[in-house]
Amino acid sequence: MTRYSLLDLVPVVQGGTIAGALANAADLARHAEALGYNRYWVAEHHGMEGVGSAATAVVIAHAGHATSKIRIGAGGIMLPNHAPLIIAEQFGTLDALFPGRVDLGLGRAPGSDGRVARAIRRNLDSDEGAFPRDVLELQSYFADDGQAGIRAVPGAGARPEMWILGSSTFGAHLAAALGLPYAFASHFAPGLLDEAIREYRTRFRPSAVFDRPYLMLGFNIFAGETDAEAEYLASSQQQAFVALRTGNPGRMPPPVEGYLDSLPPQQRAILNQVLSASAIGGPDRVRDQVQAFLARTQPDELIIGSAMFDHDARKRSVAIAAEVMQGL
Repeated sequence: MTRYSLLDLVPVVQGGTIAGALANAADLARHAEALGYNRYWVAEHHGMEGVGSAATAVVIAHAGHATSKIRIGAGGIMLPNHAPLIIAEQFGTLDALFPGRVDLGLGRAPGSDGRVARAIRRNLDSDEGAFPRDVLELQSYFADDGQAGIRAVPGAGARPEMWILGSSTFGAHLAAALGLPYAFASHFAPGLLDEAIREYRTRFRPSAVFDRPYLMLGFNIFAGETDAEAEYLASSQQQAFVALRTGNPGRMPPPVEGYLDSLPPQQRAILNQVLSASAIGGPDRVRDQVQAFLARTQPDELIIGSAMFDHDARKRSVAIAAEVMQGL
């Protein structure tokens, strides 16, 4: 059976609050744990009204205290936004609080637009080699090998499971070179999926961490009791993607009947491409769509996105997804 995990951007819905989104996140993490999900990950995004996980390490701790066994982590930390020492301290602290449960997925995108990235970093001067060097520096802090010249406390000797994230072949090459597990963001950027999978598996070099490639793929599941209900529930995320792509992001809107059919052909084509790594439907349709994706890509693990306006409907969707994965 392919392992299955859950990705949560801690959606803040229209008419809702940050406090409500965070309470839902803890409830969702508990729910995922009870349903056999392997990991619960939150992602770093900044300056977005509809995403409540900007303080990513804090939200991970919140989920950790709400659960007892499920792995918790970042999918991911956008490392160019931070000094590696700070991340070593944050995730060293998380590892001390939740030993053996913490994942640290690392990405090189800003998780924001240029204005917000500049506010975080103060300058945007960097080069393509900075991200690999920062990953190696971070590994050095955890290994406590003295190469960085200073000691991370907390951090030295901590053992969070490190991942490289990506939506292109850059991350695939880096993960392969370092012998690390790799997660591809096919749930919103599937364009280079097949090429990235091939590059990662072909170039992988065994390390002390992993002796073979380990691949996790992002996949959306919007499930309901019927196909029609699922299509209705999925329209909130569809609206959010269209708003983001047209430069007007905001809080997650309520679902709309017939939303996809109401779009102009060009916008509908863009949305269908962006969400092509998705299953939308009742249990039978979801099973068929997931099975087809797994047969094509052969991942070790799926990380499932299932953002919805209604929290209870989202929990039902997450439960249906777990039943499907357990039956494959």
